[in-house]
Amino acid sequence: MPATMNALELRDVGVRYGAVQALEGIDLTLAPGEVVALVGPSGCGKTSLLRAVAGLAPTSGGVRANGADLRSLPTHRRGVGVVFQDHALFPHLDVEGNVAFGLVEARVPAAERRARVRAWLERIGLAARMGERVDALSGGERQRIALARALAPEPALVLLDEPFASLDPGLRARLSREVAELLRADGTAALFVTHDLDEALEVGDRVAVLRAGRLVQVSAPAALIDAPADPWTARFLGHANVWTGAEAARLPGAPAAALLHEGRVRWTQEPAGGSIPARVRVATRRREGWRLTLDVPAWGVAVAWSAMPRELHEGRPPAPGQEGHLAAPPDAWTIWRDGREGRA
Repeated sequence: MPATMNALELRDVGVRYGAVQALEGIDLTLAPGEVVALVGPSGCGKTSLLRAVAGLAPTSGGVRANGADLRSLPTHRRGVGVVFQDHALFPHLDVEGNVAFGLVEARVPAAERRARVRAWLERIGLAARMGERVDALSGGERQRIALARALAPEPALVLLDEPFASLDPGLRARLSREVAELLRADGTAALFVTHDLDEALEVGDRVAVLRAGRLVQVSAPAALIDAPADPWTARFLGHANVWTGAEAARLPGAPAAALLHEGRVRWTQEPAGGSIPARVRVATRRREGWRLTLDVPAWGVAVAWSAMPRELHEGRPPAPGQEGHLAAPPDAWTIWRDGREGRA
């Protein structure tokens, strides 16, 4: 495959179900071996985008993978691996039969097929379960089998539709890391749908944000968090200090909309250069520290500050009502020229 050939190329892709326009104007490319995590609110079109690539949805626009026009090919000939949230394993086949399914369809010789199945089962730590029924496996084990079945035929592209949504948080985090390692080790490109932002940031080389059927931002994880495209995206990503309209007009420079990164500000009891008065409203314990909600009279807003214990006196948060000062350096701000939300 030429180095410049994209693993996936979507141009002006749309999906319509009757009167409902699920996707519109989607432009997205995946480089060979690249993992793009797809996030967005429920109903925004994430699964529809995967279905468009897989040939399971009524699709307009251009869908190409590794140089081939996928819209001219039926689903089973697209050479795309798919992993669903519900595993979709075949209950009448044992573990070996499930992993071998795509290889059988591809007419891989029996000896090579068995070798590849065993190699994959060893990679996912389930070689000892080869002859067992899949309904005897745990949820995490079934998800591993689904992944091995999708990757055994060595597709250049795999689609993963919230594959770990049904698992407990600890197992989910571990499997998502393992899957990312497997994909990168094999150089397999992937479009990975998840509703878990932390998972998307960890797994994805880039993260694509969908809203109401349109892409609003596609960025590397750090760039996505540091520079959201608009106020809606900033709120979706979990930023607390986002203001628009009349609220934003009282902020420094009177922007149309602004984000103040809570990890880049600092509250102290003593004034510092450029700081302004701020009173503690409430302190909330978080996993790695505290979040202080601060009333800032000069701006007419409340500001959230994420503080590590070492940034607080004796590692303990101040009491509600404690007077102090908020320092917000210029690099703590993201400013938008207008207050419109959901812009591409």
